[in-house]
Amino acid sequence: MDTSARAELRLVVLGRTGAGKRSAVCTILGLQDHDQGTDDAEECSKHSGEAAGRKLVVVSSPAWFSSDCAPEDRKRHISSFIALSSPGPHAFLLCVPVNQPADGEEKALDVLTELFGASALSSNTIILFTHTEELEEDEQLEEYLISWRKDLLKLVERCGDRYHTLETRGGEPDEGKALEELLEKVEEAVRESGTQHFSCPLYQEAEGRVRERQEEILRQRRRQDQVTPSDSKPEEDITEEDMEEVRDEAERSVGDLDVDVDSSFPSAAVSPSSPSSSLLWGLWEKLTGWMKWLPRVVRREALLGALVGLFVGGPFGGIMGATVGSVATEVGRRKTQKTK
Repeated sequence: MDTSARAELRLVVLGRTGAGKRSAVCTILGLQDHDQGTDDAEECSKHSGEAAGRKLVVVSSPAWFSSDCAPEDRKRHISSFIALSSPGPHAFLLCVPVNQPADGEEKALDVLTELFGASALSSNTIILFTHTEELEEDEQLEEYLISWRKDLLKLVERCGDRYHTLETRGGEPDEGKALEELLEKVEEAVRESGTQHFSCPLYQEAEGRVRERQEEILRQRRRQDQVTPSDSKPEEDITEEDMEEVRDEAERSVGDLDVDVDSSFPSAAVSPSSPSSSLLWGLWEKLTGWMKWLPRVVRREALLGALVGLFVGGPFGGIMGATVGSVATEVGRRKTQKTK
């Protein structure tokens, strides 16, 4: 990256409700949790700050790819985060909880590709893993992904093999070091892309509208100054802060962009494909909730057996799941005894 590009990094944080977007934004900008709202916020938010010698702009969007988000809300949320991160972000950060199935995030990447093109994923998206406290104390994230979560590895592969976590556990670098490494990965991705930041027709449209709106706001202010000359400010005295304020107002008042909701968000890409898939999702949530009450040493093995029974189905699935769970538990017990 050149000096001007390095001076400010624009990051767009995406993820489902409960994926840890709020914590990620707070960690990146050094905010307290109450300063950033909640993961289920109904509007996009934009925050500026500094970290690791860089100016940062972080835009967080509601979960527009969730099954219960209405098409008109999706269009509004997408238009908003595009305008707020115009003329284009340096990276999209997709928050992915390690303790959930990855089908929702797969669909989110499909939608990003539909909206922005394949390069948005291959060059400018980083998977940001969250809820890593669910891992065993001595288990590394990479080990967990390779051993247990091929579905999460698939997400990483689609995003140019880029992933990170800002969450730290015993023996790992502190949050400051984790943040520095994330920003370095963003800058490396930008360098490899050969561009100053991500751009595409939708972002070009947004930037054009933002600049038009900026000029309109400035003309309105000049007319007001002519009416009340005592309070007027010469054009040459307009400060950088004034222009940032005008820019912010322009970004927030752009309105909906030319996003074809019906074609970009087919029903199969944003909602369960059938009642059975919706049922499986509900069962998964119940299973993972129940597992939290089990000792860590048996939780993973029990979950494995339950999943086998769940997806095979029927009496045979129940028998197979019980067998797999028992064998995995015994293996885990012997491994634990061996390490003592």
